[in-house]
Amino acid sequence: MTESLPLTTVPIELVVNGRRRAISVAAHHTLLEVLRDGLGLTGTKECCLVGECGACTVLVNGMSVDSCLMLAVEADGASITTVEGLADGDGLSPLQQAFLDHGAAQCGFCIPGQLMAATELLVRTPHPSRADVEEGLAGNLCRCGGYEQIIEAVLAAAEGQERSAGRAAPTSDRADPAAQPDAEVAPQ
Repeated sequence: MTESLPLTTVPIELVVNGRRRAISVAAHHTLLEVLRDGLGLTGTKECCLVGECGACTVLVNGMSVDSCLMLAVEADGASITTVEGLADGDGLSPLQQAFLDHGAAQCGFCIPGQLMAATELLVRTPHPSRADVEEGLAGNLCRCGGYEQIIEAVLAAAEGQERSAGRAAPTSDRADPAAQPDAEVAPQ
C-alpha cells in the first residue's frame, strides 16, 4: 500500500481584473489552472500547455504571458488581466467591438488570447503598422485562419483610439510594403 503525501499549498495574493484575490494554490499549479479552476475565469483557454498557441495569454503586470507556462506562485503580488477584465462597464471594449465588427471571431477559441496580446500591443504601440500587429500577435495561433480579420480589427481599434483621443489617425501605410497582407502570416 502506498502512502500519499499531503498536498502542499501556498497562499498567494493577486489583483485579478481589478479585484484583490487571496487563494491557496498547489505549488505546481500554473496560473492557467488557478484562473480557470480556482477562480472560475474560463475565458482564458487551455490548449497546447507548452506555450505554442497563445490561447492562454493573459496580462501580468501589463505584459502578455502564456499562463500555461507560469506557475501561479510566480504571480504572487501581481496584477493579472484576463479577457473577462477587458469589458468596458456593461459593454465591450473598443478592441472587442472591433473584433466583432471585422468578423475576427470565427470559432472563437483563440480570440481571448488574441485580444490579450492585442491589448498589450496597443498599450505599447498605440499607432501600430500592419507589421507591428503581425509581430505583436505572432505568438497566437488561429486554426480557422482568420488572421486577416484579426489584423484588420486591431488596426481599426488603434484608429478608433486616435479618433476618440481627438488626434488625427496616422496616414495610411498602404504604400508601405509591410501594409500588404503577408501570405505566410495571413494566408488568403
